[in-house]
Amino acid sequence: MIAHPHAMPPDGRHRYAIRVYYEDTDAGGVVYHANYLRYAERARTEALRAVGIPHAEMVERFGVMFMVRRAELDYLRPARLDDSLVVETEVLAVGGATTSLRQAVHGPLGLCADITVRLACVRTGDAQIGGSKPGRIPPRWRETLAAMRDAAGHTT
Repeated sequence: MIAHPHAMPPDGRHRYAIRVYYEDTDAGGVVYHANYLRYAERARTEALRAVGIPHAEMVERFGVMFMVRRAELDYLRPARLDDSLVVETEVLAVGGATTSLRQAVHGPLGLCADITVRLACVRTGDAQIGGSKPGRIPPRWRETLAAMRDAAGHTT
């Protein structure tokens, strides 16, 4: 088996390209507001995978997962049908059981949405029955998230 090389983006920011499809838009051809959360979720998953800390492995090996604790969205300009978007994900802060990210959705005319997400690490068994008992972020995940944070120039 050949190991897949994982690369830390030089500036600590992961970029994920998305195309706006008809299903993503409202009757006016503008991206429906809730779809920005879907785009952000996909981009977070791909960011973790790209730097070698896939979410599925964290669940399988350690029995913990990230859940959105808080999300703040600022809508700045509309994205439209067939636009090519890029979701830029950067780590703002890393704690023992939480991490905060900024996800900027860029469109052809500039920044469309600016999203700040706080993720909590919780035990999967608790999450499945509706509880949300905190779990520690596993060391490899915490170290990699901290390296992304540092590369992006954030110090908390």
